[in-house]
Amino acid sequence: MTPEEICRLPYRPCVGVMMVNANGLIFVAQRINTKGAWQMPQGGMDPGETPLQTGLRELWEETSVTRDKVSVVAETPDWLNYDLPHDLVPKLWHGQFRGQAQKYLLVRFNGDDDDINIATEQPEFDEWRWLPAGELVANIVPFKRDVYARVLSVFADKL
Repeated sequence: MTPEEICRLPYRPCVGVMMVNANGLIFVAQRINTKGAWQMPQGGMDPGETPLQTGLRELWEETSVTRDKVSVVAETPDWLNYDLPHDLVPKLWHGQFRGQAQKYLLVRFNGDDDDINIATEQPEFDEWRWLPAGELVANIVPFKRDVYARVLSVFADKL
């Protein structure tokens, strides 16, 4: 695909979840197909879903964390966009999107680490860990770092 073709593509609506534990650490997981590609849980919105519904569904699908194990604290007021690197556009989502427009939820994790299980029915991750906010952005794939920095900024007073 040419850069011009990519620029004409829409963004995929998506919701991410910043899950914070009792120690103020943020949950991240490494994508199963890309070593070193750490991210917070996220996923595309299904038709008719609200950002809250999508975020809680994605959190459960990717980590097995159920609604009763989290308290929803906040949601980003705006959609935050990122563009995929041009070489990835044709490989992801059948080349239909240039990147994602994301809302993020901030949730407090009220469970135990044993409640987290990334070996789900359709696993997306092969490893997970808790990170301090100050280390989050540096551990994320470069094309998502700006969005993660903005999410940290929006939620700074609640972390």
